[in-house]
Amino acid sequence: MLDLKQVRQDPQAIATELRRRGFDFDVAAFEQLDARRKQADVQSQGLQAERKIASKKIGELIQGGLAVDAAKQTVNQTLEKISAQLDDLTGQARQVQEELDALMMGLPNLLAADVPAGNDEADNRELSRWGEPRQFDFEILDHVDVGLGLGGLDFETATKLTGSRFVVMRGPVARLHRALVQFMLNLHTGSHGYTEVNVPYIVNADSLRGTGQLPKFEEDLFKLHHDLDYYLIPTAEVPLTNMLRDCIVEAEEMEQGMRFVCHSPCFRSEAGSYGKDTRGMIRQHQFEKVELVQMVKPLQSEQALEELTGHAEAVLQALDLPYRKVILCAGDTSVNAHKTYDLEVWLPAQDTYREISSCSNFGTYQARRMKARWRNPETGKPELLHTLNGSGLAIGRTLVAVLENYQCADGSVQVPAALLPYMGDVSTLSPQ
Repeated sequence: MLDLKQVRQDPQAIATELRRRGFDFDVAAFEQLDARRKQADVQSQGLQAERKIASKKIGELIQGGLAVDAAKQTVNQTLEKISAQLDDLTGQARQVQEELDALMMGLPNLLAADVPAGNDEADNRELSRWGEPRQFDFEILDHVDVGLGLGGLDFETATKLTGSRFVVMRGPVARLHRALVQFMLNLHTGSHGYTEVNVPYIVNADSLRGTGQLPKFEEDLFKLHHDLDYYLIPTAEVPLTNMLRDCIVEAEEMEQGMRFVCHSPCFRSEAGSYGKDTRGMIRQHQFEKVELVQMVKPLQSEQALEELTGHAEAVLQALDLPYRKVILCAGDTSVNAHKTYDLEVWLPAQDTYREISSCSNFGTYQARRMKARWRNPETGKPELLHTLNGSGLAIGRTLVAVLENYQCADGSVQVPAALLPYMGDVSTLSPQ
């Protein structure tokens, strides 16, 4: 959420900034709501002052010769009238405040100055490439055919059990999937300084509002039909980041580093994606990720984004998977993000790079929603911290990349060297 004071100070400047995203900020509607809220405050303060004055008039009336009971009755009538007006005004003010809050909650984050202009992913700017795509001397299979040949991917059974966009994994392929999880967790905790966390896979609406999934992206969520307001998590970002909701972190804790890593399933309805990536594991309703989250001091967040992105890159490099790094353009950057890098892994069957990680700096956007703060030792006062997160990596898409990049002419798949310690004696997945 944006800073109300900043928006109020220069709403036209905010509108200009948000226009970079293609978002039309209705300045007139904002100013009208804000003026109504201010007017309600002024009127309320005036009535409260009248009530104080009226309550002191009993003594004056008695001194003027009015009987005590009559004086009390006169003053009480005045107080009742003022109270009724205050109740009515309070209701109006509450409604106006709710409308103003809803408007503010719906505003996207402001973009970093170096986010390039553009409307969609076609306008994202490539920053670097790592690794050379392998040259095959045989017909390349996609991950679906490779997995079927190994007897390790079963989409038909998953459809019977649940529906489309699910998969059952078996045998060595399931073990390879698990090996990726263990490898990533060990790398991030052992080399990158993250604390491993295990979180609930069900969260309440407050948590989703805190990180910005609600109210805008409710159609992308799986809401549980229950008396409580529960949702399946779309990413571990939600519970991890909300651990600091309504918290003030002391400076000493910030110095120690607020870095968390979590492996979890993710559940997404994929609303609006019908017809896209229907084959295989690229876009599923249930998948797994190893998520990286950092909470840092405001002056550290730009550098923290570079480091976090580097931690995700380290996974791809260790697995020897070619990839490229892009900075998302204004129109393709999530409404919650201040700046985002995407890492795109090479998929030989598609002859292109596909997203495998998004790493974002959110500035104070999420922290303001969550009231997540740290205590500045120089002032002794709480200040909003900055939040960042990124996939380190998406497990299913990493499995896809391994199956395609490490496939052999006979249908087998070589296990990347970095994963051998997690695969026992298995160095090759053989067709069944």
